[in-house]
Amino acid sequence: MSQAATINIGSKVRITRVRDRISNQMVDSLKADSTGTVTGFRTVDGKGIGVVVELSDGQIAWFFDDELTIA
Repeated sequence: MSQAATINIGSKVRITRVRDRISNQMVDSLKADSTGTVTGFRTVDGKGIGVVVELSDGQIAWFFDDELTIA
């Protein structure tokens, strides 16, 4: 079972890796502080769950559940 079952809206998470390409601004944000708060979920590729995270600097992005750990 994926860990998404244990991640809820409002959970504090740490981004541990990123599988897809991201902007240089996002890279800089994650280097400065890789933690954020879960604000929602989305369907990804019809077979997975993406976790929407608001980072400490206010940026919002989604990540695969295996890219996160509970902070």
